[in-house]
Amino acid sequence: MSDRIGYRFNTQGLLDQALTHRSAGAPHNERLEFLGDALVNLIVAEALYTHWPRADEGALTRARAELVRESALAPISRELELGARLTLGPGEMKSGGHRRDSILADALEAVIGAIYLDSDFQTCRAAVLPWFEAAIAALPPPHKVGKDAKTRLQEWLQGRQKPLPVYALLSESGEDHAKSFVVTCTLVQPPLLTQGEAGSRRAAEQIAAEVALERLKIDD
Repeated sequence: MSDRIGYRFNTQGLLDQALTHRSAGAPHNERLEFLGDALVNLIVAEALYTHWPRADEGALTRARAELVRESALAPISRELELGARLTLGPGEMKSGGHRRDSILADALEAVIGAIYLDSDFQTCRAAVLPWFEAAIAALPPPHKVGKDAKTRLQEWLQGRQKPLPVYALLSESGEDHAKSFVVTCTLVQPPLLTQGEAGSRRAAEQIAAEVALERLKIDD
């Protein structure tokens, strides 16, 4: 485990607690998670501040939110193989809690908190920052971070005083557990019609907007 996370604990009990879900009883990892949440926000904020010396507060805030949200932390937890080391109560074990994004993300934050308590901030940062370096390097330009396709398309049209796009549901099919939605995105000026298909209407709208951006060759 030490090789996976890049840190060797002096107090093994801290790591054990960080990997103990509340369903397994006390001492569990919720207090460590609270501490780790603050630490990961600081570590990532500092890294972004250095990575983007000219980005404004809004762009930095959006980028940090992208990097520390549950859906971003859970894959890191999987890479570190934390799920296999989690201590869960019988109910969570039966329901596959070791695979759940929320539990994995919480465990990652708890491990960060445990590393800090077992060492110091500089050591914690040195262990944790490599987990995020690839994601930070892969970020789009600051002005595009956190803005989905519909927002970007709307802002582009508004900036040119053109009519906003109209989204319409073209079709809906499939069983309740496997729905498919086809949505159109219509622009009046410039005239354009695109469509997107996904498992939800909202996701289909995003795809249709993304296609429109590509057709218009808009790169913000």
